[in-house]
Amino acid sequence: MTCAAIDIGSNTTRLLVADVEGGELTEVMQQRAYTRIGAGAKRNGKITAEKIAEVIEVVQTQVKLANEMGADEVRIVATAAIRESKNCKKVAAAISEAADLSVEVLSDEEEGRYAFLGATRSLAHPIDGQVAVVDIGGGSSEVIFGSISGGVEKVQSFKIGSGSLADEHLKGDPPSAAEIRALRDHIQDFFEGVELDRPEQAVAVGGSATSLRTLVGAVLEYETLERAVRVLTDDEMLEVARRFELDSRRVRILPAGVLLLEKFSEMLGMPMQIGRGGLREGVILEMIHARDGNGDGAATGRLAA
Repeated sequence: MTCAAIDIGSNTTRLLVADVEGGELTEVMQQRAYTRIGAGAKRNGKITAEKIAEVIEVVQTQVKLANEMGADEVRIVATAAIRESKNCKKVAAAISEAADLSVEVLSDEEEGRYAFLGATRSLAHPIDGQVAVVDIGGGSSEVIFGSISGGVEKVQSFKIGSGSLADEHLKGDPPSAAEIRALRDHIQDFFEGVELDRPEQAVAVGGSATSLRTLVGAVLEYETLERAVRVLTDDEMLEVARRFELDSRRVRILPAGVLLLEKFSEMLGMPMQIGRGGLREGVILEMIHARDGNGDGAATGRLAA
C-alpha cells in the first residue's frame, strides 16, 4: 500500500509518499515548499488571501504528485500557523475545497503524538525507558515524553519557534554576534522556570534538526550546536546554502532553530539524536493503523533503513 501525508507547517508545506509493507515504511518521495504561513499572519493574526492562494497552489501540486506516485490514500494536516490564526476555519476550508480533500487542523497534543510516533519508529537502536522527542517548528515547539512500548505520556507545547524568532531577531546576513546574543537571551528568558523530565534518550525532529545533519552530523550536543552557530554566522546565507546544499530560506531561520535545540538539550540534560522520521511518518503509520482496524492502541510499524 502507498500512502501520502501533506503537512502544512509554519515554515514549510511538505509531502511524504511512502510504501507500507509488513509494517515498514519505505520512502517513495519527498517534496517541500517554503510557504512561511507564520510570517503571513503577523500583522493582525489572520493569514492573508495571498498567502492562502499560495498554499492552495502548493497543496494542489503535492496532491497531484502523490496521486502520480500511486498513493492509495492522501491525508492533509495543518499545525501551529493555521491552528493559531484568527481565520483558521476559513483557511482550512479554502484549502480543503481546492484540494478536494479534508484538511485536519491538529491540536498541539495531536501534533506531538504523531511526531513521537514517527520519531520513535525510526530509531536505529530502540531502548527501554522514557524517550523525549523534541519537535522544533516555525511557530511552536513541542517536547513529547513517552516510551516505545507504551506510546505518548505527556506533551509540553511552547509558543516559540524558529520562524517567528528569526523574523523578530535576525536581520543581518550573516546574523551578527549581537543578534545571536540577544536571541539566546530571549530564549533563556522565555524558558525561565521551565523544568523538563530527564529521559533515557532524546530525539530531535523537524526542519531545523534534519537540516543540521549536513552541517554537524547525527548527534546534537553543545559542541556540535555551537559549531553550527559558527558556520551559520561566518558566511552569507547564500554561501552557506550552496556549501551545504540547503535552501537559503532554511539557512535564514536555522540559527534560531539551533539555539532552541541547544536550550532543549540543556533542559533535558543530554544530547539529542536527529530522528529519521517525524510528524508525516507518524500520520502515515496512523493511517495504516486505522485502515487495519487495530483499535485505539499505538500504531505499529518501522521506517526502512
